[in-house]
Amino acid sequence: MAVKIRKNKVAPPPEKCALTECMSVIGGTWTPNVIWHLGDGPRRFSELQIDIPPISAKVLTQRLRQLEAKGVVLREVKPTSPPTVEYSLTELGCELIPAIQAIVTVGEKLKLREEA
Repeated sequence: MAVKIRKNKVAPPPEKCALTECMSVIGGTWTPNVIWHLGDGPRRFSELQIDIPPISAKVLTQRLRQLEAKGVVLREVKPTSPPTVEYSLTELGCELIPAIQAIVTVGEKLKLREEA
């Protein structure tokens, strides 16, 4: 006898699901790390490379461009000699910090469970 398929009682998401939209921003490899490290204030590219040692320059560049296109990161060229570029979170980007903090908190609990 076959198992009866239960109907989902959750309302179907609108055309553009908010969860899917948010995960498209923070779901990429290293993206939460980049957002996390920009949460303390503006950082230059080289500083972010030091903050996140395993990330390659190519991937960091891609992530920063994606985040800038999504309106999460602001890229500002400083008029110095030679010119420097600083990255910072926009107001929208700052709103992601509590969500990433919650993920970090759960991650710490999971880590403790593994160690026990």
